This record gives sequence, structure tokens and C-alpha cells, in this order.
Amino acid sequence: MAQKKTPPNNRGYYVRMKLLHNKHNRPQQDKNCFHKYYKWILWLSLSLYFFTSYLISNNHHNHNHNHPTPQPHHNTRTLIESNSTTTTPQLGLLKNMKVFVYDLPPKYNTDWLANERCSKHLFASEVAIHRALLTSEVRTFDPYDADFFFVPVYVSCNFSTVNGFPAIGHARTLIASSVKLISSEYPFWNRSRGLDHVFVASHDFGSCFHTLEDVAMADGVPEVMKNSIVLQTFGVLYDHPCQKVEHVVIPPYVSPESVRNTVENSPVDGRRDIWVFFRGKMEVHPKNVSGRFYSKKVRTVIWRKYNGDRRFYLRRHRFAGYQSEIARSVFCLCPLGWAPWSPRLVESVALGCVPVVIADGIRLPFLSAVKWAEISVTVAEKDVGRLAEILEHVAATNLSTIQRNLWDPETRRALLFNSKVQEGDATWQVLRALSGKLDRSYRSLRVSRQLDFDT
Repeated sequence: MAQKKTPPNNRGYYVRMKLLHNKHNRPQQDKNCFHKYYKWILWLSLSLYFFTSYLISNNHHNHNHNHPTPQPHHNTRTLIESNSTTTTPQLGLLKNMKVFVYDLPPKYNTDWLANERCSKHLFASEVAIHRALLTSEVRTFDPYDADFFFVPVYVSCNFSTVNGFPAIGHARTLIASSVKLISSEYPFWNRSRGLDHVFVASHDFGSCFHTLEDVAMADGVPEVMKNSIVLQTFGVLYDHPCQKVEHVVIPPYVSPESVRNTVENSPVDGRRDIWVFFRGKMEVHPKNVSGRFYSKKVRTVIWRKYNGDRRFYLRRHRFAGYQSEIARSVFCLCPLGWAPWSPRLVESVALGCVPVVIADGIRLPFLSAVKWAEISVTVAEKDVGRLAEILEHVAATNLSTIQRNLWDPETRRALLFNSKVQEGDATWQVLRALSGKLDRSYRSLRVSRQLDFDT
């Protein structure tokens, strides 16, 4: 049998060659006394060089310390441009977490992309998260190595021909079909009863899969999903049937490209000449929410009381370039509609307009990354008639502080989904939230039990 050769010890090899070289040349070196003095002269010259370099750099540092470079005035354009370049994701603490993405037949996801709106509308986080995970560092192609299993089913891409709104009546059937498929072809659903499986429900009332709240509450979460994790835009602080499932509250989808285009076409000086802005439907019928009847119509009150106020820029009809108006506004109203949340929350933050949240009991996304209390104004629904007075008080007291907090690029980054995961962006925040749920991971529990056994 051939004996495996041991590679030479490079350090020892170098030392032996040096000693051999000195042995053969010692007579010549003894005869050449100048060589010794030459080394001392060279050492002294190098020392003087590095000492001089230190003095020069130290003086430069002190000069900059005494006369710091003026910081540029923060405005929306500089903020967006500072974060417009794609960075390689550094997942940090997430690097040990692994996600397996099921490769489902196209009828569950990519077939829906034939409609261009599917990947761009406010419910498109289901598409964005799927795409980002496909190229993410946390993705594993070995399901036995996975902590979580992502089920990519697009349920918000079926647009009604009547009103153009997403029609999700097929959602329960489609999801049940996908679960039946993966449970019959893979062992992973059955072994954990779906505990480590992740779905997206990015429409009004999340995992209840209905556009009308009273019907959604009556139907509740589908039985097939009750053990799983749901990423949903719907979040409230009070007891609600549509939250009775393990879930992560995520932001609605706003295209990073649309935000970037808006900024590029905005005035360079970033001047905000609109004090209070809102564009959208004003007549929203009252509804029953968790047994609490809203007799008032928040948006209607806003319209009737402030439509004649020149400080309020209120418009009922949609406008394709409305983000340019947000970029010109100081305060952006984010009142509840059919659901508490709204894409205006993300658009306001992304474009530097202070969001005014008018939705009692709303639970906002990514609380550990976005300090909502420091970047927004919250107005109780009962106080909407005092809206002007409240905003005047904010403008006179702490508006500059709120705007300074709002200008933090990390805050904006946390609310935007990118085509590839970037550290700190919305998909990264989703993964971060999942890393806090590793107790649901079959793999992690198995490893933990093995460690306990070994010790």
C-alpha cells in the first residue's frame, strides 16, 4: 500500500534553508564587514520613514477632529441614493439557519405571473419573498438539512374582471391542494404536522383568506394551516380569529424601483410644500371588528372636516404618479380602510413623509427593526376631528426629531422587499423573525436532543 506523503513543514523548511545558506556563506560575510553596517543603516532609514509617516497622519487626524467635515443636509434623494446599490447579503446570525423551498408545479405560483400586476401590487410580498429565497444564502437544496420549509403558493394574483381587485375565493382550495401534494411526496409535513412550514398571506385579513372581515372572522384560519407559520400583513393588538395561528407581521409590498424612480424625478432641494397629504377612497362603510362597532367613518370625517382646509391636500381619485406627492409632503395620513394596514405606511417611510397612523389597535411590522413610535404620529380614531390641532402641536414641538429618525436608511431598508436578500431588508427581517422560532424546527429539536444525549 502506498504510504501517504506528509507535506513538508514550510516554516521548518524555510529555517533549514536559511541556516544552510548562512553556513556556506559565512567566510564571505566575515570578510565583508560593510554588510553588517549596511543592515543597521537600512533599519535606521526605515524607522525614520515610518516615524515621519506617523507624524503626518496624526497631524491630519487632529486637523480633521478640530474641523470636522460638514454633514450634508438630509433629504429624501440622498437617502435613497445611499442605499440604491445592491450589496452582498451578510446574513450574520442567520447563516446557520436553513430554508428549503418546495418546487411546486407552476399552477401554484409562476403561472399567475402572466398577469403583470401579480408581482407589483400591494399584495405582491408573496412573490417577492419567494424570489428572494431562491437565491438566498439560507436556502438549502437538502430538505433533511432544513429548519423551515417554504410553501410558495400565490393566492393574491387572481384579479377580478369586475373591479380589478384581487379575488381570493380560490385560496383555501389552492393551499389545501399544495399541502396534499407535499405531504404525499415528502415526509417533512407529516413528521412535524406542518409546524416548521411557512406560508404567505399578504392580503387584507391574512390567513383567514376573505376580503370581508365579518366573513373572514367566521371562517377563521383553514384547518390545514393551523399548525404552520404564516407571514401576513394583517396584525392587530387585540384578540382576533385571523391571528390565531403562529405568524409574523410583514409590510405590504411597495416596489423599490418605483420609490427610486420617484426620488430621481423629485426636486433636488427636496422641498416639501404639502403639509398634510392623502389620496384614496374617502367613503368607507363602518364595520364590525371583534365585536366593536365603528359608528364613525374615519376617512369620511377627514374629508368633511378638512377638505376646505388649504393645509390639507386631499384627493379622492387614484393617480399613477401619486408617490411624487408623498415626496413633497410633511405628513401623510394612513387611516384604516377595510383593514387596519395600508401600503401608505411603507410609501411614507420610504419617501420621507411622516406617517400619521389612524387605526386603533394596529400591530405594525418588524418592531425590533423599525422604531415606529419614533418615526410616526399616532392619532386615535376618536380624535380624528382634532387632527389639525394634533399635527400643529407636533410641528411646533418634535417634528424635526421625528424627521431625523425617519431619515435613517436602515428604517426604510427594513420595509422594502428586494429581488435578492440584502442585509436588513424586508426578507432579511422575515428570516430574522423565523430564527426566533427555531423551537418549531424538527431539525433543530433533533440536534438539541442529540446534544443533550451526548452530554
